Amino acid sequence: MILEKYDQNGLLLNINFIDKASDDGVVGFRGRVAIVEGEVADAQGRRKPPAMVMEHAVMLEKDGKLAMVAGSLDELASLPLFVEKYQGDFAPDMLGIIYTVNITKPMQVELGGANFALIPMQEGITWNELNDAAGTEKSAMKKLSSGDKVYTVWKELGGYKAKGDKLPLAEAMKNVDAGLKRVERGAI
Repeated sequence: MILEKYDQNGLLLNINFIDKASDDGVVGFRGRVAIVEGEVADAQGRRKPPAMVMEHAVMLEKDGKLAMVAGSLDELASLPLFVEKYQGDFAPDMLGIIYTVNITKPMQVELGGANFALIPMQEGITWNELNDAAGTEKSAMKKLSSGDKVYTVWKELGGYKAKGDKLPLAEAMKNVDAGLKRVERGAI
C-alpha cells in the first residue's frame, strides 16, 4: 500500500485516518503530507519537523496508485516539489485539486503527467470544499467508514470540470500574490 509506505517513512503527519474502503485495493487518507522533509536531528535518524507540507490533504489510493490528491498549499511554488516527490505513484487519470493560498484566480497546470485544478483559498478546509464540489449528502456520508467517505467523494467528483485556463507553470506563477496569507480560525 502506497499510503502505508508513506506513513512508515514519516511522510504523513497529523493523521486523521488511513482507512481501507469497502472495495478491495481502495484506501483513504486525511491529514498533512510532507513535501520537504526536515533535516536529520540526531544520530538515531530522527528528523526535525518538515520544512514544507500540504495542509488538509485528502488522498485516495486505488489499485496501488494515487487516484486523487487534494489539499491546501500556502504557495503555488510548492506544487512542483510535491509532484517531484510523489509523481511515481500517480494514477494516469489522477484527480488533483489544490486549494492554493497565494494565487489570484482559478487555473489548471499539468505536472508529472497529472492535471491539477488550482483554486484560490485563504480560508477553509479541503474536505469541506471537496464535499461541496461533489454535492455529497451529509446524512448519507455519516453512515460510511472514513475510507468509504473519501471513496464516495472521489466517485462523485468523477465528472469534475476544473475552472480556469490550463497554463504552463511559468504562466501560472504570474498569478501569485505574496501578500495573500492563510487565515486560520480556532477556538476563542
